[in-house]
Amino acid sequence: MIKSWIKVLQECRLFCDMDDEELMSMLDCLKPRITSYEKNEFVTISGQEFNGFGLILTGSVAVTKENAAGDRVIIDILGTSHIFGEIAAFAGNKVWSATVVAQTSCKIMFMTPEIILGTCKKQCISHRQLIGNMLNIVSKKAFSLNQKIHYLSMKSIREKLANYFLEQYKIQGQTTFVIPMKRNELADFLNVTRPSLSREMCKMRDEGVIEFYRESIKIIALNKLGMMVK
Repeated sequence: MIKSWIKVLQECRLFCDMDDEELMSMLDCLKPRITSYEKNEFVTISGQEFNGFGLILTGSVAVTKENAAGDRVIIDILGTSHIFGEIAAFAGNKVWSATVVAQTSCKIMFMTPEIILGTCKKQCISHRQLIGNMLNIVSKKAFSLNQKIHYLSMKSIREKLANYFLEQYKIQGQTTFVIPMKRNELADFLNVTRPSLSREMCKMRDEGVIEFYRESIKIIALNKLGMMVK
């Protein structure tokens, strides 16, 4: 069954630079388990016992936390070939630090961190590569979380939106792009209310800064957008 997911796994940074034979050898050591979830089903719940980090084989999930007021804040939206729970795994936590909810029906492969960091009984050539890949993933995730904190520290909705749109522009390399979340999810991600977010986006459209339709955004005045960022 796992062989059918080879192409998806090779797109994951955890298995970067591994060919089919090396990957199958590593999976034989890792002994992962695959679980299916329906849309809106909880994959993990914050505070529950941690039993291994996950790799998304199909579908997408939202990683969420609750703020001091009890409101949901979206930390990240993850799709096929992305992993979650890696920081909790290697921090030695025994419980999930975030809640993960299936955005669509999905299949997720779970692996225990001890198998990755432990001594490989088969002395797989790719085991060292696997450890290096995981360190790279954890480092980038820490950087991403710092960016999230940066968003939360911004006081105005306009500044948050301008920063987010500029970041997507840099990632996707073009002024017209589709953001990877719906309007209510973007509001949760930026920690603002949905009506306030929509009002600010409409103001930016009326000022000739952006155009939008659903999740599609077009930056009209890149320089004006840049001036909104402090």
